[in-house]
Amino acid sequence: MTNPAAAALIARSNRLGADPKNTNYAGGNTSAQGTETDPVTGEAVELLWVKGSGGDLGTLAEKGLAVLRLDRMRALVDVYPGVEREDEMVAAFDYCLHGKGGAAPSIDTAMHGLVDAPHVDHLHPDSGIAIATAADGQELTSTVFGDKVVWVPWRRPGFQLGLDIAEIKGKNPQAVGCVLGGHGITAWGDTSEEAEQHSLWIIDTAAAYIAEHSRPEPFGPALDGYGALPEVERRARAAALAPTIRGLASADRPMVGHFTDTAEVLDFLAAAEHPRLAALGTSCPDHFLRTKVKPLVLDLPPTATVEECTARLEELAVAYREDYQGYYDRNATPDSPAIRGKDPLVVLVPGVGMFSFGKDKQTARVAGEFYVNAINVMRGAEGLSTYAPIDEAEKFRIEYWALEEAKLQRMPAPKPLATRVALVTGAASGIGRATAEKLAAEGACVVIADLSLEKAQEAAAAIGSTDVAVGVQVDVSDAAAVQAAVDAAVLAFGGVDLVVNNAGLSLSRSLLETTEADWDRQHDVMAKGSFLVTQAAARAMIAQQMGGDVVYISSKNSVFAGPNNVAYGAAKADQAHQVRLLAAELGAHGIKVNGVNPDGVVQGSGIFAGGWGANRAEVYGVEEKDLGAFYAQRTILKREVLPSHIANAVFVLCGPEMTHTTGLHVPVDAGVAAAFLR
Repeated sequence: MTNPAAAALIARSNRLGADPKNTNYAGGNTSAQGTETDPVTGEAVELLWVKGSGGDLGTLAEKGLAVLRLDRMRALVDVYPGVEREDEMVAAFDYCLHGKGGAAPSIDTAMHGLVDAPHVDHLHPDSGIAIATAADGQELTSTVFGDKVVWVPWRRPGFQLGLDIAEIKGKNPQAVGCVLGGHGITAWGDTSEEAEQHSLWIIDTAAAYIAEHSRPEPFGPALDGYGALPEVERRARAAALAPTIRGLASADRPMVGHFTDTAEVLDFLAAAEHPRLAALGTSCPDHFLRTKVKPLVLDLPPTATVEECTARLEELAVAYREDYQGYYDRNATPDSPAIRGKDPLVVLVPGVGMFSFGKDKQTARVAGEFYVNAINVMRGAEGLSTYAPIDEAEKFRIEYWALEEAKLQRMPAPKPLATRVALVTGAASGIGRATAEKLAAEGACVVIADLSLEKAQEAAAAIGSTDVAVGVQVDVSDAAAVQAAVDAAVLAFGGVDLVVNNAGLSLSRSLLETTEADWDRQHDVMAKGSFLVTQAAARAMIAQQMGGDVVYISSKNSVFAGPNNVAYGAAKADQAHQVRLLAAELGAHGIKVNGVNPDGVVQGSGIFAGGWGANRAEVYGVEEKDLGAFYAQRTILKREVLPSHIANAVFVLCGPEMTHTTGLHVPVDAGVAAAFLR
């Protein structure tokens, strides 16, 4: 059962973390002290519960807490070797742990265990960081809060910072908290409720002071011609630029992207001072660890053409990489970790918005959220004073901290399709849905495209959050609708890497019964539709310069002559030859094109449920409910083909083991000799 002190801590943390004005995602940490009975001695023991490494306050649960014995932790003061060796103390925290399970103690644990207060909050509110990063932050702290909040000069998080705060609290018994220069705030209380009240008072008091005393136009006057484009035009421009930008941000390693065009971003980029402020970079460690020390900023107005923007972005990306290499070379020491990558994680495009990147969608989205935090911080600091973040040497000490490197090394290995963005058509049911689910399970971000928006969104929601899957509506026979679906994919995840042409339908009719409309409908969806989807997606893939995969879900009917399906079989044969033609054409861009030839897949199929199954059952003289078993019995392996079998084949073709295969058709039909490829 959760200790009352720990339960109160979790509830307080969740409340604080639920409101972005209090702290950013996964930012800050909280603690509580209390007693429990030692199961070994039977005596009461004083414990510290503190948010562990890598957790998020808004979703903190008991398993996310580190539990330490206070007597042992405070005894570390006696063996502390000094600030030059303070990193060694993090490993010592492990020898202070109580019980089993729980999270690993974070670098900020000392701030909670050494400060003489039963309840401590360390948070990263925009309003507090604005004071902390102002050039005259110390004077502002006194002006805004009086003697209730004390200024602590910048120090990298660690054991010494915990000692500093403990000393300041001891010397200022009237204080309820402190502002950490360049970093954030810390508050404390005798009860959980009091600590929370003090945290909120500091945050709200700072915000109110900024609102009342900030000068007009803290980012400077509007920059002529840099205002936001109208929404429709803005998002069209973003979709046109996104693949190029993603490719530039993925030169060292593939990245997933996120697009943000909130008012905060657009207003910042429309103001005259945005180039200067962006070049100064972020300050709070949580910010620049997510966003890199500074963003790449396009220095062209929104009136520039897409072609002009693309060419300039390519030039700026080269300069950015050179600049980052210089930053590393200036600050690295012989024992620094190797450079991790020189590509930007945040790209700002005036009039359009912000593109942020990460190893997955959540990381990319959060990087964008952090840069919005940074914009808010700069607005507050510039409104009261001058924005003065910590210098680059201190940023480097954190970005390339041995402890940070160790944390990165502990991250689990990525899944096979991590960072890949898949667009699957006809994905609300049957083969398409099973394929989307398989690709997502293997790490891909998935765009569920279907004629029914409602069904597409339902299928996406069943896979996971919008960080994993989104649903879009598309009629694949309509070029404009196809382009809109691809645009939605690149705005959702930064680009597209993997296309599965699965949308299809079939009408089981003899030659004499097949109408011209029947023929056109099936060819429009499968032959023309696959062409349109591949064409639109290939444009994005080529702009990314990251290669890609296209998979056609064709059919054994592309090579097998069955009765009463001339239109369907011909359309599938068209798809099958598109695979060969496009494999030859797109290979120069590193794009592989392959196909899968299923036999009749009855289970979960929208085609079979829509009348095709009944017609085929009539042709073969069996009950419709027995059609799957009938198909199985005519195969060599006597096995029914299920949607998951097709999905598995798609994964294999696009996965890490088939990097040198293109132009291939893979039969997934349990063995139909007449459909053997020759």
